[in-house]
Amino acid sequence: MWFWRPPGVYRPQEDTWLMVEALAEAGIPRGARVLDVCTGTGALAVAAGRAGAGEVTAVDRCRRAVAAAWVNGRLRGVPVRARHGDFGDLVGIGEFDVVTANPPYVPSTTVPARGCERAWDAGSRGRAVLDRLCAVLPLLLAAKGVGLIVHSELCDPDVTLRQLRGGGLKAAVVARRTIPFGPVMRGRAPWLREQGLIEDGQQHEELVVIRADAA
Repeated sequence: MWFWRPPGVYRPQEDTWLMVEALAEAGIPRGARVLDVCTGTGALAVAAGRAGAGEVTAVDRCRRAVAAAWVNGRLRGVPVRARHGDFGDLVGIGEFDVVTANPPYVPSTTVPARGCERAWDAGSRGRAVLDRLCAVLPLLLAAKGVGLIVHSELCDPDVTLRQLRGGGLKAAVVARRTIPFGPVMRGRAPWLREQGLIEDGQQHEELVVIRADAA
């Protein structure tokens, strides 16, 4: 599916489509309130709306991503409420039946404050955004709500599971897919090996989707 993507906005790719499949498998309750975190082009927000969501909110720190989510929602007939800011800003404003997240998760030497790299670079273990998301997710989900998060095996899915369970959510890995390294990972492979995050000669990573259920 084609999405309008201004310069600097994350392009939908393998992790996006794996999440779309996981979202379809989880099912969207008719009329559900959905939040798409780190929305990028709004691909997941659009998928949720087309699957029957009643309200779809998309949030991103990048103004171009917010514009893209709004435009792509209109192009697909989904009235996406696009918000500029951090997902933590939504705590206390409302609760959501479904929260989807494809956050930055590529291990990096820094956490950029601006530029296209902030769509994927996420600190030395790739968890600069993931750790905050795991802490905030229980506060965003309504009763019986469902959260779906995608990230690389390099970020240690067990840490994500422990954090979500520690927040009172039921959590499990519901989808996996092994993909070749993209350009960023290939260029960073020597550093990743030095950090002990990949093995010598490794050229693939496994993506995981983790589902979290509120009581």
